[in-house]
Amino acid sequence: MASKKTLNAKNLEALGAAKLAALLIEISTGDATAKRRLRLELVAAQGPDEVAGEVRKRLLTIGQSCSFVDWRNIRSFAQDLGAQRRAIVEQVAPHDGSAALELMWRFMGLADSIYERCDDGSGTVSDVFENACHGLGEIAMMAKPDPASLAEQVLASIQDNDYGQYDGLIEIMAPALGPSGLDYLKAQLEAPANSRSSAERDTIGRDGKIPVNADDIDESWRARTISMALQAIADVQGDVDGFIAHYDNTTRKLPNIAAAIARRLLDADRAEEALAAVEATEEQRAGQITFEWEQTRLDVLEALGRIEEAQAFRWVCFERSLSIEHLRAYLKRLPDFEDIDAEKRAFDHAAAHSNLLEALAFFIDWADLRSSTAVDRAAALVVQRKQELDGDHYEILTPASAAVAARHPLAATLMLRAMIDFSLQRGRSSRYRHAARHLAECERLAVSIEDFGVFEAHDVYVARLKQEHGRKSSFWSEVAIQPQGSIGRGV
Repeated sequence: MASKKTLNAKNLEALGAAKLAALLIEISTGDATAKRRLRLELVAAQGPDEVAGEVRKRLLTIGQSCSFVDWRNIRSFAQDLGAQRRAIVEQVAPHDGSAALELMWRFMGLADSIYERCDDGSGTVSDVFENACHGLGEIAMMAKPDPASLAEQVLASIQDNDYGQYDGLIEIMAPALGPSGLDYLKAQLEAPANSRSSAERDTIGRDGKIPVNADDIDESWRARTISMALQAIADVQGDVDGFIAHYDNTTRKLPNIAAAIARRLLDADRAEEALAAVEATEEQRAGQITFEWEQTRLDVLEALGRIEEAQAFRWVCFERSLSIEHLRAYLKRLPDFEDIDAEKRAFDHAAAHSNLLEALAFFIDWADLRSSTAVDRAAALVVQRKQELDGDHYEILTPASAAVAARHPLAATLMLRAMIDFSLQRGRSSRYRHAARHLAECERLAVSIEDFGVFEAHDVYVARLKQEHGRKSSFWSEVAIQPQGSIGRGV
């Protein structure tokens, strides 16, 4: 049972409305974002029309502001934007879809000016606009606007997408546009554009002796935008050939593009064409092969009834990337008892892999499937190839050492030492706290290691650290506060 001192809704309710109100006033003092949030909640109690008016006023204020939002204030600013978005979606839309749609378009229209005056390196503002863009589709379904009018708004938006705030808009709005809206949008995109005459064009530079005009750049950008929009329309309309037509022959050979094309052909029951598309990938691009490309080719082979070929390709994929997913699928399709020999063969292949860390990651991931054999192989690999351990890769070594510690404390110790040595040898002071924790873990494991073999015993290792890195006082200060025995004493 939770303590009555625990900070949760039930315990706060027990304080009473008056006490909570006083606390909110105190907490929000000096916090403009919190005050606006509280005011918005007060307005919401008056009804959705009042909320719409409050949001409209706030969006107008944000749009008129010119002050730069630096990294210190970006989070609170994003919270303010998020509060306005939620108010539109949660409080206005359920009661008045048309008003909510108008507000959300207005909200999205602020993106350019906001990005121009924000330090959004963390992506917090981008996340708000991404959520808002997706919300447009849901609100449009509630509002049910005229398809042609909605298409005009979508057209204007995708042509004003300087910061990617409208990425995916056509797919998002497709249900609300419906067939007639999509057809209207397609016709507008395909209509001849009015261009300025050559006499009016502004030269902004030269490429050798050839003038570079602003209109040339604008036209190139516009052409790409139109092509991508038409491709998106073709995709949502199920027009596979229309989707493919927007890629040139060279682009179609890129692994991800080939997989996307093949996937759509397969969904359209055109498996033979799908195989031709996925296999059009150039051999020299083998280093760019992705899991999606591999899985698409497998699905195509299965659809064509080429089961043995698909199974052989799964093994090839595993050999190339040590893919857990492909190996599991391969073993699952084998007859009873053959999977045991195949798993051993896979382990042998992984143990001989040129990249020790990739092999280790494979064994640890496989061990997560409750395979003690994988734990044993991972430990043996560490002991055999200890010199190849790269202590910089803590994201692999930390969970790996934990996974093998119970059965193989020596292997766990070697991985922990690799991270300690890297931190100290490279002077990575930001990692000293973790390195000290690893050293404490090494001491704990040492009592379970009967024979260190060719490796240093724990006390010898610690003595060497003190000799080589005794001047790194910040590290030894961290060591001294660890819950351990004698490590760090006398330093």
